[in-house]
Amino acid sequence: MAEIKDPENTILMELAGGTVTIALLPDVAPKHSERMKELARAGAYDNVAFHRVIEGFMAQTGDVEHGDMEDGFNLRMAGTGGSDLPNLPAEFSKIPHARGSLGAARSANPDSANSQFFINFKDNDFLNGQYTVYGQVIAGMEHVDAITRGEPPAEPDRMISVKVAADV
Repeated sequence: MAEIKDPENTILMELAGGTVTIALLPDVAPKHSERMKELARAGAYDNVAFHRVIEGFMAQTGDVEHGDMEDGFNLRMAGTGGSDLPNLPAEFSKIPHARGSLGAARSANPDSANSQFFINFKDNDFLNGQYTVYGQVIAGMEHVDAITRGEPPAEPDRMISVKVAADV
């Protein structure tokens, strides 16, 4: 269990294998950190699938529009949607895309991040300065490593629940 220094800026993501604890970086990416907390508190991330999981790269999730659907069509659509909130402007920083870092998924437009995010399986320095980093896994990375691979996986893993530690 990780030592939680700032419960208001810590996310507890429940996966099938256990809890992943993520320290948000509100001083580096305040808008992205606030968005994750807002969607977590609304229950929007609960039961959302990891729709794009690439071995040796990253696990992507957070499509709250399509990612909680059980049927194949909507799972194929996963990755194309976001939330009903406006897109976020990029908050690029010098924080590297290191193993366990949380990055904002987006389209080709740097200011198109919304609800989707990815967790890096390894250091992915080629992403530095191109995608917003707004969190870091501080415990439970073994559960992220165990997420089923695929684009999308035939039977995707899901975020069972996502909560702000201050609310638990």
